[in-house]
Amino acid sequence: MQIQQQLRGTGVAVVTPFTATNQVDYTALGKVLESLISNKVEYLVMLGTTGETPVLSNAEKISILEFTYEKINQRIPIVVGIGGNDTADLIHDLQHFPLDQAVAILSASPYYNKPSQEGIFQHYKMIAQASPKPIILYNVPGRTGRNMTAATTLRIAREIPNIIGIKEASGDMAQCMQILRDRPNNFLVLSGDDALALPQLACGMEGVISVAANAFPLEFGDMVRACLSNDYVTARNINNGLMEAYDLMFVENNPAGVKAFMAIQGLISNQLRMPNVPLSAAVFEQINNWMNKH
Repeated sequence: MQIQQQLRGTGVAVVTPFTATNQVDYTALGKVLESLISNKVEYLVMLGTTGETPVLSNAEKISILEFTYEKINQRIPIVVGIGGNDTADLIHDLQHFPLDQAVAILSASPYYNKPSQEGIFQHYKMIAQASPKPIILYNVPGRTGRNMTAATTLRIAREIPNIIGIKEASGDMAQCMQILRDRPNNFLVLSGDDALALPQLACGMEGVISVAANAFPLEFGDMVRACLSNDYVTARNINNGLMEAYDLMFVENNPAGVKAFMAIQGLISNQLRMPNVPLSAAVFEQINNWMNKH
């Protein structure tokens, strides 16, 4: 199966559970992974921002990957998040992380440095040449401080062979539609905004890399599958039921929001690493009330 087909549907940006002493909670991670597989998500994205990678050591990242490979045992595809704002350091990680069992790399554009569009292009050109796996771009200007324009995305898509798609989280529907209209054949376009996923799928995106699907894998996955089958009546009904949950999930911080939902479900402890903290008591109570009604 072509990689573009493997990565249609719902990919989940998997959280990293922590124990009360702030260690990676592998027992809980195993529960989360089994929950996602049994609820039919199409693939997993490990070590994304939702996995709190800025506060994981390289040793912890490698350990999480090795644990995940063993646990999943090739039952569904795994994408690995390896991004950064130091191009040379990123190339080192691409060459030293265990990536044999990954199908692709998700790599956010450089944050904080605010490179020019040419700088973004050259960054991706260098890492694509060094990467042992195909790369999916990740445009998330709300976190990086710099939007990757449609023109830059399309230039990369046409000129850099080892880059196969993009996770678009700019929230700019006109930009998304321009990429969808002008992309080369087989260039995958995935939504990075849970709350916008339905209209973006209607515009032609092939799937979503989702935060919300950590907590609602079956419902969210069914919504995406309905969209991809052009059954927008079903998709709207599911999405309407999740809209308040999206709002609560992102009102203070990601992944504090989704971790609160998962803690109430009994999947993980409500633990984050500094500088992220758990949700305020008021929002946690709103989530608890929403969960009790659903």
